[in-house]
Amino acid sequence: MSRVSFRAAGAALAGVVAAALIAATPALAHHSFGSYNMTVTRVVTGVVTRVNPDANHLQIFFAPMAENRKNVLRDSQGNPVIWAVEMGGSAQMAREGVSVDSFPPGTIFSVGLHPLRTSDSVGTRGMSGAIYKCPWRKPPAAGKHCDSVEGSVEIGTGGLLKPTG
Repeated sequence: MSRVSFRAAGAALAGVVAAALIAATPALAHHSFGSYNMTVTRVVTGVVTRVNPDANHLQIFFAPMAENRKNVLRDSQGNPVIWAVEMGGSAQMAREGVSVDSFPPGTIFSVGLHPLRTSDSVGTRGMSGAIYKCPWRKPPAAGKHCDSVEGSVEIGTGGLLKPTG
């Protein structure tokens, strides 16, 4: 191969690599956690109200339980306060054991989440930490989370994230 051919091949390869990087940039930006405060972790135990199985990000909507674990938090009108945790895509989460069928309304679970910078009641599980699902209708003891309940199910790895911030 001549020097000109090597240069042409190198230039073509550089062009392909540049095009691939440009095409990948929106995908990377889409999966950014920039809107979440990743330096703060809230550990919450709540009762599922619904699951939104969006293809890009499955979301669990839930009512946080009071510290006594006998009821859920309520607003000034007596309505349950609703939070949401965003996770990976529905297919990925189903492989881990989180789906509409496995988390029906009434399911009690605990999760460590990183709140949105604009709201403490919406967060992401991020890329680490486990979710703990309590046995049906068996909440944890006062001040505890589902990881302390005999028969709870761990989904994911790394244990329950520790609260920070």
